[in-house]
Amino acid sequence: MKFQLKPLSSEAVPRALAKAERYRLLNEPREAESICLDALEREPDNQEALKMLLLALTDQFGQEEVPSTIAEASKIVARLRDDYDRAYYTGIIYERRAKAHVQDAGRAFEWLREAMGWYEKAEAIRPPSNDDAVLRWNTCARLIMRDLA
Repeated sequence: MKFQLKPLSSEAVPRALAKAERYRLLNEPREAESICLDALEREPDNQEALKMLLLALTDQFGQEEVPSTIAEASKIVARLRDDYDRAYYTGIIYERRAKAHVQDAGRAFEWLREAMGWYEKAEAIRPPSNDDAVLRWNTCARLIMRDLA
């Protein structure tokens, strides 16, 4: 069944993205994903909507992860304008994929190391006072040392 989706007004985009963030915090990533898609329909290059969509997709890893979800997340990263953001969010994809498959220690280890490499790239070009990539790298390292060693 096909429906004609209703468009958001331009003025509603910021409020919609705030709502998407709340849905993510409530562990309702599909709702957040839908809102982000609506925002991107109105503003295709909205960087915050792209980042939120990527996070909503990766929130679903492990629940119903399919290759198309991973491929879609990678396509979103390619749409990010900033080199730092592309490196950081690529790391997020690998880290979250590893966490969703931590029971497969070998693959999880490989994906965590891949994430750490991307976080190191992001760290090298990070904006001043932004240590997000350092925090993520440390999280991956601790996960390896605690759960995969």
